[in-house]
Amino acid sequence: MFIHDTLLHRLKRGCATMAYPRGPVPALPGRHGGALQVDGAKCPDGCHDCVPLCPTRAITREAGQAVALDLGRCVFCAACVDGCPQQAITHTGDHRMAARRRDDLVLGAPGLEQVRLAAALDTKLRNLFGRSLRLRQVSAGGCAACEADTNVLGTIGWDLGRFGIQFVASPRHADGLLITGPVTQAMELALKKTYDAVPDPKIVIAVGACAIAGGPFVGHPRVNDGAAAVVPVDLYIPGCPPHPLTILDGLLRLLGRLENADRQ
Repeated sequence: MFIHDTLLHRLKRGCATMAYPRGPVPALPGRHGGALQVDGAKCPDGCHDCVPLCPTRAITREAGQAVALDLGRCVFCAACVDGCPQQAITHTGDHRMAARRRDDLVLGAPGLEQVRLAAALDTKLRNLFGRSLRLRQVSAGGCAACEADTNVLGTIGWDLGRFGIQFVASPRHADGLLITGPVTQAMELALKKTYDAVPDPKIVIAVGACAIAGGPFVGHPRVNDGAAAVVPVDLYIPGCPPHPLTILDGLLRLLGRLENADRQ
């Protein structure tokens, strides 16, 4: 009877997995403003109001230059959005933030008001990983927030496995690493050994402000200010933590699985 009731309940529920990316993009929660954009043309000469507001020194302004916002360092506290009298820094509501190059996360220059979204891997690597990607997740001193949002992708609502992407227990079974945390000194050697254990060719994905640039711990003598100081990084996914949709978008973008969706 119990098995019968369970099966009947599942049939009544229907499919709980979202249709994305073929269907509509799920809405971000109201308190999640999405990616930031910077309109440097709105910044009057001599204005530095937003610079001291940033807890991670993600905002800078050199003499004679427009304001620059490093989205890789940003913890999305929105202090700059609320504190900019010219509204030069604003939320876009866009979940897409992943970039292939670290410099593409620095906003403010003409043509870089928003993130330059990640391009796909080259043809050879796409042929290798495009239909089956195995990742070893490494928490290199993280607070577990990025790890939690990464784990959400394995639930029935997201079903990461339908894209051929899975997390594995051993780096020797992996195609690459997904790294969270600022890479503390205590985790530096472990990360190097884990990277070396992954067979070539391999990819590395840095998830969250800590793994990209140290996050709130940036400049601390006990951290390496991100994964790139220890291993080469192929994809940067900003956030503190990134929304699961932002992480999924970055992974699919890296594999070239969103090219048709972007054209729709």
